[in-house]
Amino acid sequence: ILLLILGLPILAGYPVGPSDEEYVLVNNKCQCVTVTSKFVPSQENPQEEVLERNIRIIVPLKARENISDPLSPLRTTFVYRLSELCKNCEPIEIDLGGAIHQAQQGNSCEEPQTCYTYDRNECYSSPVPLLYQGEVMEVPAALTPDSCFAQ
Repeated sequence: ILLLILGLPILAGYPVGPSDEEYVLVNNKCQCVTVTSKFVPSQENPQEEVLERNIRIIVPLKARENISDPLSPLRTTFVYRLSELCKNCEPIEIDLGGAIHQAQQGNSCEEPQTCYTYDRNECYSSPVPLLYQGEVMEVPAALTPDSCFAQ
């Protein structure tokens, strides 16, 4: 309850592997961040276990300011806010008084997420010039074809 009052995110994780005791709390492919946690023996008292969190950030080289525009300038600033990474905007169904309602677990979910690399679940395209019957037209070209076209 204290975590909720202070506005700190409460994270639920899933195991990394079947026999592994490390849990993935955040796996944000758009910002290249993975947050895991596991219990390890305390350095002060090996009889006790303490919670260890690991934050893995991959900074993509040659990332563009606008990832859909290959001619935009290279990105030099990367901002990571743990509270934004941990928000869960996936709607869930809850039962309230016998009626099923859709609820959102996070707030500020309407704000667009800054993406530092291609999120393979999203379709990105960029206009390219195409010469057709003597006329140059701008047509969208898929930058992530696997997510743009259904199998």
